[in-house]
Amino acid sequence: MSSEDFSLDHLGTVMTPLAGGYSGETFVIGAGNEQCVVRIYARDPRRALIDASLLRLMRGLLPVPEVVEVRPAYDGKPAVLVTQRLPGVRLDLLLPDLADPDRARLGQSLGRALGVLSGVPQLRFGMFKDEELTISSDGAPAGDLAQWAQHFRDNGRLAVWSQPDFNDLQQLVDEAEDALAAVEPQRWVLVHSDFNPKNLLVDPESLDLTGVLDWEFAHAGSPYTDLGNLTRFERHRDFTKAVVSALADTAPPLAPQALRLGRAVDLWALIELAGNVSPNAVRELAGDLLLAQARERDLHAWPWPTPRVDPAGSRHVP
Repeated sequence: MSSEDFSLDHLGTVMTPLAGGYSGETFVIGAGNEQCVVRIYARDPRRALIDASLLRLMRGLLPVPEVVEVRPAYDGKPAVLVTQRLPGVRLDLLLPDLADPDRARLGQSLGRALGVLSGVPQLRFGMFKDEELTISSDGAPAGDLAQWAQHFRDNGRLAVWSQPDFNDLQQLVDEAEDALAAVEPQRWVLVHSDFNPKNLLVDPESLDLTGVLDWEFAHAGSPYTDLGNLTRFERHRDFTKAVVSALADTAPPLAPQALRLGRAVDLWALIELAGNVSPNAVRELAGDLLLAQARERDLHAWPWPTPRVDPAGSRHVP
């Protein structure tokens, strides 16, 4: 179904919820080879136009869906983005059953994709605020990572941590911030910010990347953010080694110990997940992981031998 023969009038037909997301705002419409994905932006209507611009920007650089139609919110109706439905299988469904050589081959493909993102420069850090991809002057959600951790100590699930455990987390945060501050030159790039298996489509035969989905958290940020996100829970040695190697070969020059820097910047997201007061499987796993990292004061630590909660059925522990 192309933009020439699609109209938002089609939204009167049956829409089937698309599995894999947590927002409940994504649906499939159409049948056979004429399927489209309809995203309803009830929470943040501005993102419909922003996401459409990002997909158009990255078209031809990464496998992103073609924008069929986009409609801003009006007259009480929500904003809507309609895109083509891409082929492939969600990576979180495919990855647990892959043999080691296939994990490495897939890691190389994903590392190259991260390199493409890292090659899209931005002028400064910030969220996009309009369809022109203007970067907001608003900074990070807290003044620094230590304040971010303290916020979830005061208002979130980190309140149940023992004082020694939280002290260890504070030391880990200090070490992470020191590592990131030492990176020169500092540069900002396009960050997907949710670059993980549930948002990636892969051809099950060739293992080629066929889709990078869900750009709602994309922003201008660190070139190490998406690396940290992708390898937060996926720790298989062959996979992570291939990702880092392909990223280093593809991206503009990176600092040494890119994986450690990825885990350092990922502390922002990990602390938020672990500290969220509404538990789910991913947040429980994040809590286990953050606690292991804090107690060992090691960004590469894993809750060995197994975490309490496994949201995907298989975790790839080193």
